[in-house]
Amino acid sequence: MSDGRATASDFLGRMARSSSLRVGEARRRESDTALRRRAADAPRGSELRLSARGFDVIAEIKRRAPSAGSLAAGDALAGVAARAAAYAQAGAAAISVLTEPDEFDGSLEDLGRAVRATHVPVMRKDFLVDPYQVFEARAAGAAGVLLILRLLDEARLDEMLDAAREARQFVLLEAFAAADLARALAARERAAAGGVTALVGVNARDLVSLDVDRECFLRLRAHAPRELPIVAESGVGSADDARQVAALGYRAVLVGSALMRAADPERLLAQMIRAGREEVSRSCASG
Repeated sequence: MSDGRATASDFLGRMARSSSLRVGEARRRESDTALRRRAADAPRGSELRLSARGFDVIAEIKRRAPSAGSLAAGDALAGVAARAAAYAQAGAAAISVLTEPDEFDGSLEDLGRAVRATHVPVMRKDFLVDPYQVFEARAAGAAGVLLILRLLDEARLDEMLDAAREARQFVLLEAFAAADLARALAARERAAAGGVTALVGVNARDLVSLDVDRECFLRLRAHAPRELPIVAESGVGSADDARQVAALGYRAVLVGSALMRAADPERLLAQMIRAGREEVSRSCASG
């Protein structure tokens, strides 16, 4: 960590508490009823469509990371729109925008900039703990939200899924361990029954310790049906990495820091997509 703002111990807990405080502050400015009305009036974002070629990249925009420091060079405000457009041009299936302000320097304004700059679906990534935040994302134009299973008990998770259904959004259900993954798979079924498109993701970065364990991609993939498109998150930074997770059966990756740091993010993104699809094609031909 570059500047000491984040410590590894209880990182996820601190982010959850901070998120709850942000919700309280936002509610004092705008009621739930007013926000839901504004969300309902917002133009609908593009629908998430994964490629029939069997491998996709969700490209992430984030200004900084607690484990890496600042990732945004130059005029970061102007850069959000330009980067979103570049990701779309390179073939991203969706764009993830970090909106957490304290450790990632993000904002809902960044989310809105990305939405306005591109035709591909944009997802809000944050430490969401309240349905209010799902409607915030929708009001900003987001087509989807990421939900961290470890932050949400079953009752609150269902409330978040209900909010996503009302907001007509997709969800990415993020798991770190086998127990999380089991909950994510069950939640995916409930979401589908309610008409919500839900992806399941495996994050190799434990957001309690901040450590990356890429072996978890192998361990956890065995706990999900082989035909289910699972998203690999964190620890994927090159075309070779994309090829390796595709060989394990992952059909999408969420990539942030590597693209933010890349001198030519469009080229890296295109290389990842091509490598993953080549591996899927090879696996299908040999299987």
